[in-house]
Amino acid sequence: MIASKDLRYWRFIVILICALGFFYVGTRSKFAQSTFFNQGQSEWHSVHGNRPGSSGTTPSGLGKPPPLIGKAPGPRANATFVTLARNSDVWELARSIRMVEDRFNRRYNYDWVFLNDKPFDNTFKKVTSALVSGKTSYGLIPVEHWSFPSWIDQDKAAKTREDFARREIIYGGSAPYRHMCRFQSGFFYRQELLNQYKYYWRVEPSIDIYCDISEDPFRLMEENNKQYGFVISLYEYRETIETLWKTVKKFISNHPEHIAKDNLMDFVSDDGGENYNLCHFWSNFEIASLDFLRSQAYTDYFETLDKEGGFFYERWGDAPVHSIAAALLLNKTDLHFFENIGYRHNPFVHCPMSEQHRVDHGCTCNPAENFDWKGYSCTSRYFDRQNMVKPDGYELQM
Repeated sequence: MIASKDLRYWRFIVILICALGFFYVGTRSKFAQSTFFNQGQSEWHSVHGNRPGSSGTTPSGLGKPPPLIGKAPGPRANATFVTLARNSDVWELARSIRMVEDRFNRRYNYDWVFLNDKPFDNTFKKVTSALVSGKTSYGLIPVEHWSFPSWIDQDKAAKTREDFARREIIYGGSAPYRHMCRFQSGFFYRQELLNQYKYYWRVEPSIDIYCDISEDPFRLMEENNKQYGFVISLYEYRETIETLWKTVKKFISNHPEHIAKDNLMDFVSDDGGENYNLCHFWSNFEIASLDFLRSQAYTDYFETLDKEGGFFYERWGDAPVHSIAAALLLNKTDLHFFENIGYRHNPFVHCPMSEQHRVDHGCTCNPAENFDWKGYSCTSRYFDRQNMVKPDGYELQM
């Protein structure tokens, strides 16, 4: 018979062996789970990539993983992205390109045209061409498209810059900024590299694209005969465009044949065209028709403005110039508001109103920051003038 002391000893040994066994099995199980999770996560990222704003270690958690796998089916529009940039913009622009590619273009592979008033350096070309899934082209802007035209009194223009700088009007003292506004208003679409395309999407450095874009905006424009698309609208600084509307009225008087019958005059004027209410589409994001800008109507419009010298004697921006043209030279049905493209250019945000859309498309914007229905936005006016139904909940963002 086994002694009581010996029995307790063997019972201890059995319990110890069982405990070690349970520990071993549990450790293997946790290791297997960890390995499976990490492997699955790695495979998910190898297919989908990291969403902008993600740490790169886990999916963002906003809804299901984005359905951006492989090349999108169907034809492509005759379109390109276009960016005006300096060599020093390369890293801020790289971030913008990556967002556009991750959220949209890696499935569509549209081309990208870069323009600069100075030759692009190798770093700029190397970085940007590595990020773009389509073809990249690099254009040097002709001097005549980025300089004072012969009819400009440069002493008068210099005094304007000094006065604007003294009054602390934004970009008021900058000559290069004025060259940029004039170029974007009347010359970017004339660049040889853009001759082959019919639509463009303008992309700036330092932007955010907040949502996956599952529908091709270029195809939407083409198939619905849209000519100008935007996401943000707001009021212009009155001090920068004191005589712009006077010049627009001169154009209307000289070229009544160019004014569209079903135009959107009441978006840019509250009194039938007597005065400008300062509303404009923010042109740092625009998807539009190059044929519209190449038209005789827009050519006559821009040349009327250019001869007046307001790009240099004041500080006319390309945003009100484009916007007034779109409002007067196009029919209402030619314009499009891209509600589903989440976008930010400091300091304004457009965040889609639909919660379901934000979840389904992995949006990372805060809807409380949506600018559309704030007092300084013109989007509410646009909806009213277009007889569009405002989205549910817009009152809560006013």
